Amino acid sequence: MKGFLKYTLATVVGIIIVTVLSMLIMGGIISAVMSSSKKEVVIKDKSMLQLKLASPVVDRAPNDPFQDLNIPGFDSYKKIGLNDITSAIEKAKDEDKIKGIYLRLDNLAAGYAASEEIRNALLDFKTSGKFIYAYSESYSQKAYYLASAADKVFINPEGMLMFTGLASQPLFFKNALEKLGVEMQIIRHGKFKAAVEPFMLEKMSPENRKQTEVYMGSIWENLLEGISESRGISVDQLNEIANENLLFRNVDLAQQYQMVDSVLYEDQVLDFLRGETGIKPDKGIPVVSVSDMKQVPAKRKGKGLAKDKIAIIYASGDINVGGSPDDGEAISGRHIAREIREIRTDSTIKAVVLRVNSPGGSALGSDLIWREVKLLAEQKPTVVSMGNLAASGGYYIACAADTIVSNPSTITGSIGVFGVIPNFQNLLEDKLGINHDIVKTNSLSDMPSTNRALTKTERALMQNMVEETYATFVNHVAEGRGLSFEQVDAIGQGRVWTGENALELGLVDVLGDLNDAIDIAAEMAELDNYRISNYPKQKDPLESLLKDLSSKVKYWAIESEFGEAAKYYKTLESLKEKNEIMTRLPYGIELE
Repeated sequence: MKGFLKYTLATVVGIIIVTVLSMLIMGGIISAVMSSSKKEVVIKDKSMLQLKLASPVVDRAPNDPFQDLNIPGFDSYKKIGLNDITSAIEKAKDEDKIKGIYLRLDNLAAGYAASEEIRNALLDFKTSGKFIYAYSESYSQKAYYLASAADKVFINPEGMLMFTGLASQPLFFKNALEKLGVEMQIIRHGKFKAAVEPFMLEKMSPENRKQTEVYMGSIWENLLEGISESRGISVDQLNEIANENLLFRNVDLAQQYQMVDSVLYEDQVLDFLRGETGIKPDKGIPVVSVSDMKQVPAKRKGKGLAKDKIAIIYASGDINVGGSPDDGEAISGRHIAREIREIRTDSTIKAVVLRVNSPGGSALGSDLIWREVKLLAEQKPTVVSMGNLAASGGYYIACAADTIVSNPSTITGSIGVFGVIPNFQNLLEDKLGINHDIVKTNSLSDMPSTNRALTKTERALMQNMVEETYATFVNHVAEGRGLSFEQVDAIGQGRVWTGENALELGLVDVLGDLNDAIDIAAEMAELDNYRISNYPKQKDPLESLLKDLSSKVKYWAIESEFGEAAKYYKTLESLKEKNEIMTRLPYGIELE
């Protein structure tokens, strides 16, 4: 009886604890949703816009209450929208009460193309005559590239400045898979289509190494030229500094080489900023953030509310056929295609900018979007703006536009196709002792099977599917870009290029950022007074939350615990559903 009472009491206490925790979590969610509603922001005189960019920078931040939810034991893992950052900088330029920008760059979680867009916005801000000052205890290479646009660059006396050039270090799983008894059966078209190399090789193929050297060299040269122009240091000297790693843990040498202006602690920097803004030594400096600036209305270019609109369609993440339409993590081919159809018939929308930031994905999903972009371009000026990535399927959906605008550091091209079918037979039978049997009505009823190797007939069929998809891809590019099949095939084969390379090859038209794409779209539509309308429309935070609470909690917890490393989990999870022909970038390209 005592045991029964003990376990009953323990159960009741457990239920109470779970209930209380659930109430606290829901209270936090409701509080976060309520606080996410628009509030009036009053900008004080002699203010500064402070840019802290340690949170992952995405093209468009999600409308997600979990971003502002703080639960003991879980760190907040927020994302910040590139569009919000550049908009905040533009508003600060026109706001008389804001005297300048303070860049706090201890970490920079943004790609090179996104960093360049922010940097371009900062350079434009400087034309106002207002100051920009940067400070960090430790500058990464990307962070320093951004900081180099500032009037002065400060560093902590015990800090460091990493400036060593670019490196790419992909992982290869062939030997590990062999030990596990897993065979990755690969069908591809394109000798440069390196997405499958980690499963079939122990190191880079010569073709992959060649393309990596080319696109890395292009990005590095662009970075060096930007720093050289801003800091007055020759490209040759910058390369010498990088080759010898001269600045690592030697901030005095960084100052000697004019990479930084002063070696200061942050309190000294703040004293300097008080002097620049006219704030008394014992007073705090009024600071506004990017989130504050989101609530500040932009100055209208014309009188009244403009009737004509330019639509910006954000397409970010892996391309799928279906999937969630507005989670910002992946591109739903069906949903984006439907959005484009509706935009095509909206008479108030006079031009469209498709913002692509994708490594590709499903060939079918890509084709669904390509078709609607093609039809849209036949009726309205359609401009593509490329972000960090617009490769493979990401280029597929872009190629039908009237004009393609790419950042010099954008990773694009990768016009190629592949399919991967794992064979777990040895793992199941030899390692785990699991056997399978089958009954089928026709010879190919179980194709494709992951329990056995492909037959010659099945492999030939799969190769034929890949070849047909590649031919379709190349034909779409040739039609959209005014090139022959042979010309596209010669620069295709899965090869990756930067935006700067792609301009020379005719794959893009203009080097620039999202604002440049908007300006081009406005000029094509002959618009002087217009407003921007963003798509896909984001759901109300509470509606979005309740739609799929369990998965949001799971991803929020994973991101809170692992930070940027959570992307590897998402990649592995997405592979479970990849049972189709793919047009995707080689693995995850990361340059440090």
